[in-house]
Amino acid sequence: MNTMALITLDHITKQYGGNVLALDQVSLAIDAGEWVSIMGPSGSGKTTLLNLIGCLDRPTSGRVLIDGTDIGTLNAKDITRFRREHVGLVFQQFHLIPYLTALENVMIAQYYHSMADEAEARDALMRVGLRDRISHLPRQLSGGEQQRVCIARALINQPRIILADEPTGNLDEKNEDIVLTLFRELHRAGHTIVMVTHDSSVGRLADRLIALEHGRISDFQYFARWTEEDIEMALEFIWLLHEDGKPATRQAVRIPDVVDMDGLLDRLHTRGLTVWADGALALTPEGEGRARDVVRRMRLAETLFRDLFHMSNGAMAANACRFEHALNPEMADQICVFLNHPRVCPHGKPIPPGQCCPAEREESEK
Repeated sequence: MNTMALITLDHITKQYGGNVLALDQVSLAIDAGEWVSIMGPSGSGKTTLLNLIGCLDRPTSGRVLIDGTDIGTLNAKDITRFRREHVGLVFQQFHLIPYLTALENVMIAQYYHSMADEAEARDALMRVGLRDRISHLPRQLSGGEQQRVCIARALINQPRIILADEPTGNLDEKNEDIVLTLFRELHRAGHTIVMVTHDSSVGRLADRLIALEHGRISDFQYFARWTEEDIEMALEFIWLLHEDGKPATRQAVRIPDVVDMDGLLDRLHTRGLTVWADGALALTPEGEGRARDVVRRMRLAETLFRDLFHMSNGAMAANACRFEHALNPEMADQICVFLNHPRVCPHGKPIPPGQCCPAEREESEK
C-alpha cells in the first residue's frame, strides 16, 4: 500500500446482515489533491466505499486510514469530530432543512463544526455564486442552486477531502455545468475529490476512474489530463488571438476534443507559460517562445504543402495541423532553408524567423 497517500483502504471488506457482501477485499490509495471517480452498476459497492472514506460507516474487516489516522481506532465521539475536520460531504439528495434559509443551512453546519459565523457563511455562498439567494428557503431555489448550497455547506469546515455521491444526478445540463465548474475549481485549489457517478463524461473529468463490480475493483483508468500537444495547441491559439488583436479570455480559447479546457489554461499558468492580465491570458517570455515555435512550424508546413504538393487550402491546413507537432527545431530549419526563408504563409500571415534565417531578416522582424 502507498503509505504516503492521503486516503488508504487496506483490504476492506464490508458485510451487511452477515450475508450481503458490499465490498470484498478492496485496497486503494488516493493521493492528496487527486480527483478520483467511482463508477459501477447499482449494488456494486460505490456508496458503501464513499461512506467508509467519509467515516459514516466502519468496515467489517480491513483498515481505513485518512491522513495517517486509522479511523477504526477512534470511538464514536472522536470519529464524528474527525469527519467534521477532514471531510466535506455532497449528496445527490440535498438534505437541506426546509424551514432554514440558504445562509442558515450553511451556518448550521458551522455550529456542528465549531461555532456559527455569519460572515464566513455568506462568503461560502458567494463563492458558489449565490450572492442573491442567501436569504431564500430551499423550496425557492432551483435544483442546481440547492446543490450549490450543499457545496458551500461542505466547504465551511475547509476540508481537505470532498466526497460527492452523484452530485449532478438530479440536475439539468445548465446546472450540471455550473456544479462541475465548482468541482474543477476545488480540484485546482488542491482539494482531494472522490466522486461517485453514473455519467462517464463526468467520470472522465477525474485524474483516475475506478470501476467497481460485485464489491471488487474491476478496472482502473488513468487520464493524462493534457498532452504536450494540447499545451502547444493552446499556446498557438493564444498567439493567434493576440495576432488578431483579440483578448485571450477563457471563453475565447477553445480547442476541440479537450474536455477540461479551463484546467488546461490553469496548467499553462502553473507552468509559467502564461499570466492573467485584465481578465485575459498573456504569454510569458517562455510561453511566447514556445508559441512562436509552434506558429512557425505550422506556417512553414502550410507553405511546404502548397509549394511542393500544390494542395488545396483545406487539405493544406489539415495536413499542416497534423505535421507541425512532428517537426523538431532542426527539421523546421531544414524546411525553412529549402523554402528560402519565406516571410509569409499561404494565408498571408507572417512566419516568425528562426535561427537559420539571415541576420538582417531576424533584425527586421524584431
